[in-house]
Amino acid sequence: MKKGKILIIDDERSLLESFEMFLSEKGYVIECAMNAQEGLSKSRSFRPDVIILDVRLPDMNGIDLIEKLKERECPIIIITAFHDMETTIKAVKSGAFEYIPKPIDVEELENAIEKAFKSLIPFSESERKIEDGSSGFEEGRIIGKSKIMKEVFKAIGILSENRVTVLIEGETGTGKELIARAIHMHSPYKNEPFRAINCSAIVGTLLESELFGHEKGAFTGAITTKRGKIELAGEGTVFFDEIGELPLELQPKLLRFLQEKEFERIGGEKRIYSNARVIAATNRDLWQMVQDGLFREDLFYRLSVTVIKVPPLRERKSDIPLLVDYLLKKINYTLKKNVKKVEPQAISEMMKYDWPGNVRELENILTHAVVNARGDVIPAELITPLLGKKFFAKEQQIKKDLNKEFTLQEIEKDYIIKILENTHWHLGRACEILGISRPTLRQKLKDYGISHQSKF
Repeated sequence: MKKGKILIIDDERSLLESFEMFLSEKGYVIECAMNAQEGLSKSRSFRPDVIILDVRLPDMNGIDLIEKLKERECPIIIITAFHDMETTIKAVKSGAFEYIPKPIDVEELENAIEKAFKSLIPFSESERKIEDGSSGFEEGRIIGKSKIMKEVFKAIGILSENRVTVLIEGETGTGKELIARAIHMHSPYKNEPFRAINCSAIVGTLLESELFGHEKGAFTGAITTKRGKIELAGEGTVFFDEIGELPLELQPKLLRFLQEKEFERIGGEKRIYSNARVIAATNRDLWQMVQDGLFREDLFYRLSVTVIKVPPLRERKSDIPLLVDYLLKKINYTLKKNVKKVEPQAISEMMKYDWPGNVRELENILTHAVVNARGDVIPAELITPLLGKKFFAKEQQIKKDLNKEFTLQEIEKDYIIKILENTHWHLGRACEILGISRPTLRQKLKDYGISHQSKF
């Protein structure tokens, strides 16, 4: 049974004869050419499915020939005796499907040919819709047809018609900010500003200034009056990302704003009214934080007037093929690529994986695969090694740690470091959790040699 047609362009007659014999026995129809002009002529008359091309030809550089062969729209496998970085980069940038150095490993060549033919498999109707990888991409879309996501869409529709405070709960990487933006963009106030603030990224007075603004001279460095996010939002929306990281000392001020719709800039006496809507998001259990004394109960109730629970990706795996289609378009648009599909076997492997990093992890893996893809189809071997990679490493470390004996000081040092990392090295909050004073914590940092680039 004939597998397909291959054109081999190389000026080494012995190599051509060897390839022709080997590949013919494998069931391929073979044509050979010993220079670029003959190769171009045969590519038009023979109409190959795959081309094997040597970089060094007597009448033209093989890299330059790729441009002329591109009209055939078939995978081109480059073979060369040059192993230098520059040649490799040029071959990849020119659009080569695969790059194989001489002397040729026949197994490697056969694998490359099989991959090339696999990339030619016709698309199904659903796959054909994304043939142009960059077309149809719409920034900010929330993808899903699962029952659980339909409930989320329904909630967005209901909440976009009013201005109640919303709390969005979900694991990291589930798309909580996308939901907040969707509520805003479908509301009558969509033309008003949407102001987002990450409560875990800014600490202390700086966070208070970001939220409420400050008057000139309110503190060292306040050389001008500054309006905060709430004031800048006007009639729009203020989105508090990672609200669970809001310092305890700031929580009463946010509570007051939610109750009275008024606030004061730092260093100011004038009360400023704002009708901005508040939407908050968290990947933490806020109620448990209330029980632990880390979050005010009254603020929790004010924020959770309406709650949207965003499902993790492992609970809506039926949406993975749709997400892959959408994310490919997004990645193609960003990277100026045109990867059209992911192999069914790769999709199957994705469906088995639990995705602890959720949609963000899926996007990262697909981005890595698109960057490294040699054709317009992502094979399973580019995806499978990335699934669970970091968690396997973590498991191995845990096994090593179980076999190690720790001193009490080592355990305390490790615990302090973890608390500092979880609080983003905010000493005040770390002291609250550890139940120690700031001077005691400073002394322990000194004793254990714990340091951080931030100044406390």
